[in-house]
Amino acid sequence: MEPGEHQKTPEHLTLLIISISLATFMAGLDGTIVNIALPTISEAFNVSTTMVSWVATAYLLVMAGCVLVFGKVSDIIGFKKVFLAGFGIFTIGSFACGVLPDIFGTLEWLIGSRIFQAIGGAMITAIAPAMITAYVPLSQKGRAMGIVMTLAALGTAIGPTVGGVLTQYFSWHAIFFINVPIGIGAILLGGKVIPRDQNPKTLAGFDTAGAGLIFVGLASLLYVVSEGQVMGWTSPIILILAAIALASLGWFVRHELTAREPILDLRLFKERHFLVANIYISLVFFSFSGINYLLPFYLQYVQGYDTSSAGLIMTSLSFAMMVAGILAGMLYNRAGPRLLCILAGIPLTAGYFFMTQVRAGSTIGHILLALALIGFGLGFAVTAGSSMIMNSVARVKQGMVSSLTSLERFAPLTLGIAFFNLVFLQGIIGIAARHDVTRNSPADIQLHVLSAGFDLAFFISFLLGIVILVLALATKEVVHPDNLDASVEPGSGML
Repeated sequence: MEPGEHQKTPEHLTLLIISISLATFMAGLDGTIVNIALPTISEAFNVSTTMVSWVATAYLLVMAGCVLVFGKVSDIIGFKKVFLAGFGIFTIGSFACGVLPDIFGTLEWLIGSRIFQAIGGAMITAIAPAMITAYVPLSQKGRAMGIVMTLAALGTAIGPTVGGVLTQYFSWHAIFFINVPIGIGAILLGGKVIPRDQNPKTLAGFDTAGAGLIFVGLASLLYVVSEGQVMGWTSPIILILAAIALASLGWFVRHELTAREPILDLRLFKERHFLVANIYISLVFFSFSGINYLLPFYLQYVQGYDTSSAGLIMTSLSFAMMVAGILAGMLYNRAGPRLLCILAGIPLTAGYFFMTQVRAGSTIGHILLALALIGFGLGFAVTAGSSMIMNSVARVKQGMVSSLTSLERFAPLTLGIAFFNLVFLQGIIGIAARHDVTRNSPADIQLHVLSAGFDLAFFISFLLGIVILVLALATKEVVHPDNLDASVEPGSGML
């Protein structure tokens, strides 16, 4: 019996979902797990903080530039080839990250290994939702998408906590080595349970111009956003890259509208409900980025918790997100994605509101309640929104749209960090100047100014939460005829 030639039994579907979930979880985890270990890596190689930041930045930029490209590639040559090759590259890259820097004694080898690892991460992240839509029967797609998308978001959310534990109790190498046994297991499992690609096409005529434009455009844009605050928004490098990003993305839009086989079919956005669903998902992650980035600082600087305690508090959000994602998957077929999107917006907005009410003397219960509400809203939103997007397009475009939903997960998080950090800093500067607060002012006055900066950023998240709730009311489920029946049988190939 050839790999993938199995009956669609509950056990087989469970193993298939586990295989896909491992991919999204590990790719999301590696996007954030490294950040907390950067000071340790900086000391180990005796390099500046600016230099060591490339260990995280390189991964992000390559992921952003490649994810849409591999989504289109999978539509042409098949999901299984891209998925298994991606996990192989990701696993080898992880091993190289932990070994090569010590062998050669330079940070450049770690950065290079992270770039290689990110290529694999982009491959497996790009197509995970598409594999659910293609291989899982309609009656179980909601549950499967809930598990996969929730674990992707969960990996991103708990990355700093896991990275801190591994770095503190083992070494920074452990944050990479942990991927190796999981990656090997995922390759063996995926090779067994993922259906074979039937009638794959060749990459002749592939839109290489579009691929190059989107890679340069997105990578330049995210670099400008992530490094602009540090380097200065008017520094020559930032201005040049901003111009490159604008020109590349503008040219990409024009090119894709006339390309025979576009990397991203922009005409899909003419459909109102498809556009609304994509904006909904992007805003969910953008609004969450402020809480995810600033809250650890708030807990330590304003509330006075140590690093480990702050990380433990943050896990309440991750736990609520996981529970809600699984619950949303169970309710998907009964309630429908529109109702779930609305139900997601209510606790999400309420959680953001509670965050605006947090003060220096707030109880831990208040903070935990706010985080639980936010996590619960995220779990519902990610599952329902992603499923709505994936079910609305034809199967021949599943890889393309799957990669789009992946991009809409981590790009808004990156853009949001820069935005909320700017809001936070400008809030402090403005309030301090208004009340003539200086470094020589009493500590309690400085603390109130610092707290006010966080309050402003959290209030922006609350306003975005209201917008998200309004968008949820405007959503509508539109299912493409390709996705009305049970998807392809494992082993029979993709239609």
